[in-house]
Amino acid sequence: MAILFPNLALHDAFANKDSMLMVSLLILLSSITGSSVLAESFSGHVGFYDADTLHVGEKKVRLFGIDAPEMDQTCLRFEGVIWQCGRWAAAEAKARFNDKVASCDALYQDRYGRTVARCFVDGKDVAEYLVRAGIAMSYRKYSLDYIDAEKLAVFNSRGIWTSALDAPSDYRASKLQTSQRLSDGCSIKGNISSSGHIYHMPRQRFYERTQINPSKGERWFCSEADAVSAGWRKAIQ
Repeated sequence: MAILFPNLALHDAFANKDSMLMVSLLILLSSITGSSVLAESFSGHVGFYDADTLHVGEKKVRLFGIDAPEMDQTCLRFEGVIWQCGRWAAAEAKARFNDKVASCDALYQDRYGRTVARCFVDGKDVAEYLVRAGIAMSYRKYSLDYIDAEKLAVFNSRGIWTSALDAPSDYRASKLQTSQRLSDGCSIKGNISSSGHIYHMPRQRFYERTQINPSKGERWFCSEADAVSAGWRKAIQ
């Protein structure tokens, strides 16, 4: 069985598998919860769903320490072209690793029931490879292991780093916020940028990419009339 943590507070401690602190914490966790703490190793053929989630044999795995663009996420190239970076990242991961055999070390199980693990193909850390190739990025919230690999990808403008993009975690949060606003009928995004106070309607070109930050004075509107009366103007695209 995979290690089950009651929350993510121990995540960073677990990142260093040789740490005596980690061992002490696991022993303490076991004594408090009465649970069995066991690091599991497993192997199997690889099949990627997106660039950070895959199956290894029959087990669904979330790679530890990295985050990749969501399948429906887009990025903006510096010359102004929007492209499907999420689909590209998934396709690259599949092309490079699908049907190969991976050996993995399970760390814990996340809230979605996936096994969070470090996986290796031909002795190479799959997560590090993806970050170094610009297919995924370091997930600093949970690990600092892949920062150097990310810096190398950024310096060499590899993959997603040819573009401006939202961190995948920010994109997911924005998508959830948008979904909640759509359900209450207030779906117009009032954004503040160097171009001024601009509002974006659903299905406009930059609607999905636009994030609303209330601390900066940005807001949601329930109608175009509300947006205009508040001093916002409609985005051209």
